[in-house]
Amino acid sequence: MNSKLSTITGIGSVTPFGPLAGLIPQSAVEPTPITAWKTDGLRRAFQVNPFQPASVVPGLKTRRLDRLSAWALVAASLALQDAGIDLDQIDRARVAVVFATGFGCIELTEAFYQSAFANGWSGTDPITFPETLANSPAGHVALFHNVRGPNITVSSKHFSGESALLQAASLLRHGQADLAIVIAGDTLTQAMYEWYETAHLLSPACYNSEPLPQISGYIPSEGVVALILEPEGSRNTRSYAHLQTGRWTSGGEPHESIRQMLGGSVPSLTICAGDGAPCDPSPETYSASSIVGPNTAILPAQPVALGLTDTGALLHLVLALSAKPERGQALMLATSSRGYAALLLELL
Repeated sequence: MNSKLSTITGIGSVTPFGPLAGLIPQSAVEPTPITAWKTDGLRRAFQVNPFQPASVVPGLKTRRLDRLSAWALVAASLALQDAGIDLDQIDRARVAVVFATGFGCIELTEAFYQSAFANGWSGTDPITFPETLANSPAGHVALFHNVRGPNITVSSKHFSGESALLQAASLLRHGQADLAIVIAGDTLTQAMYEWYETAHLLSPACYNSEPLPQISGYIPSEGVVALILEPEGSRNTRSYAHLQTGRWTSGGEPHESIRQMLGGSVPSLTICAGDGAPCDPSPETYSASSIVGPNTAILPAQPVALGLTDTGALLHLVLALSAKPERGQALMLATSSRGYAALLLELL
């Protein structure tokens, strides 16, 4: 990827902070009790408060859609609004949609299979089935905005959000699109939450109404974030950051590869993403400072973004930008036992 390949010009989100265009105001958000289904005692998560999509984006019809598709439509529309994009003034065949999800439209998928279990395959609702597909949200975004460029859905363990950013940047780099709507997120369902619980992955904070110190465990989250990516200098408009370069791998040693990617530059800020491992000072993991040096400030990941295990990268980035860091280079870094993702940005 070439220097200053693409620019982030718009942000839209549907998260526990609410549906928003632009940066997320700096405010604390706490996990809330689950009421959407019956639980055996208190269970908490970072949840999106119910809202009417048409009240945020007039004209949206989401009655038959999975929440993931509805939120993707809202977030993408808010990002286009924030970027000041008038789609009537550009070639819609040159607008790409790249969507990242870990679990897809899991709500309607669950409903479809539960219906099959209860009524047999002949008793399922055929109208529901197309909405169970993981690429449905990207398709709905393209249909609603009548954009006809590349339409891609990715799902990469731990690094789906990062993969979507890199895929979108690649489309711009190779001239396959003039603008990309990058979207990432997931919804939280009863089956997913109960799986985390059965696997003993949940944090004690999920069972306690009192604020707890940062401890081990996982607090599930849900939400969708959308970014608008454009080639640098394509419009005279406000920009949040330039995406300069990036790498993703499903294996290998990150230290030397990331140093090669940096090409001798020393970022002033490291944004912790993914499972937060590069920011963990424990001897079992490498620290971010061992990769980028001791003079780099480290911005820790927020639990609300960590709760989106596979798709939290865009929320991590928006929360970092919302913290109003100083201008300069920033490295967004995520590692896991399966690999790493690293993106070098220039904050504006």
